Amino acid sequence: MKREPAPLNLLDGEPAQTPWVCVTLSRVRGSAPREQGACMLVGTTQTRGSIGGGHLEYKAIATARQLRARWAAGAAAEPHLESHALGPALGQCCGGHVELRYELATSSALPVPVPLFHLQLFGAGHVGRALVRALRPLPCHIDWIDEREQEFPLDAFAPEVGGEWPSTLRVLAVDAPEAEIATAPPGAFYLVMTHSHDLDFHLGETILRRADIGWFGLIGSATKRARFLRRWRERGVSESALERLVCPVGIPGIPGKAPEVIAASVAAQLLQVAGQVGKQAG
Repeated sequence: MKREPAPLNLLDGEPAQTPWVCVTLSRVRGSAPREQGACMLVGTTQTRGSIGGGHLEYKAIATARQLRARWAAGAAAEPHLESHALGPALGQCCGGHVELRYELATSSALPVPVPLFHLQLFGAGHVGRALVRALRPLPCHIDWIDEREQEFPLDAFAPEVGGEWPSTLRVLAVDAPEAEIATAPPGAFYLVMTHSHDLDFHLGETILRRADIGWFGLIGSATKRARFLRRWRERGVSESALERLVCPVGIPGIPGKAPEVIAASVAAQLLQVAGQVGKQAG
């Protein structure tokens, strides 16, 4: 038996926008501005997300609004498919081919993407705060750990309030930060940038004794790296483990030592590493 489409509710929460139409890149061949699965929501006057911008997105928004009006007038709200070659006809030189799927959105929120990485970040100082803000829009899980509760932004303890902080951020003000290392999942990333070199050293040793770390970065100079490596060798940490240490951290060649500059450089490095891990897994 064919199920009749539910009537559209134009007054559900966001009267100016609902119902939203979800536009998804359901298939991608060749070069395209976004990956398969990327999507956006189209309302009456607003959009959320992106399928890559340019003329493709412009046309997709227009089509979504036409479908929305048709469905609101009583037409069956069946999914709609379109194919586009990203060539001269669209004024885009990507050269690939995409298929778009249009359907009524079941929510006013974009789908939650698969996290790029799970990061344990030790340190809520200037660079730590700048880095969390840099990573805030990205799909990643962050355990933000420090002994000093007063160093965290007050609103970071309630990320669901106000929507400024992602729900995937866990703020952990704890007396024994090193104990949190055992709770991280296999393949997690670790970044140590605390207020204490002694604490950095003990955290680093605990991390390096895990055999399943995905990446380990330590803020500091080449001198700090050399001293820590010597001391870890004396304490029996294996050479294979020590080879995983990344110190200094950040993309080489970026000038400046302001916290925001360092945070941008480290965020880019984390994305690079996550991309490499993804390729190896694929």
